Amino acid sequence: MIRWFKFNAVGMAGVVVQLAALSLLTSVFRVPYLFATALAVELALLHNFVWHEAWTWRGLAVEDRWRRLARFHLANGFVSIGANTLFTYWFKQHFGLPLLSANLAAIAATSLLNFAVATWWVFRTQAR
Repeated sequence: MIRWFKFNAVGMAGVVVQLAALSLLTSVFRVPYLFATALAVELALLHNFVWHEAWTWRGLAVEDRWRRLARFHLANGFVSIGANTLFTYWFKQHFGLPLLSANLAAIAATSLLNFAVATWWVFRTQAR
């Protein structure tokens, strides 16, 4: 339960990073919203990985960090970028939600799957 709390706390901070980046990319830099969504998710992924390493799964072997980063991107990155982009489009186009609301709904839709993948594959401890 403690790890679940930490995962969600990091995730909530990542939500702020993602929504701020999405807002900035679309309103200031006029990046098309689907591409901006993918970029914002990537920024949030990197933010979250750093915090998961430092806090959520603290104490894992430093020499395995690059392997975990690669796994995090393959697993959570694929799930987050793909699902967030798809769900953001879906919620915006089919339900008429404003962009940031659509993206927030997309984040909620993928959070449990991301935790499961992170726990069972990315940050699992190796039997020694």
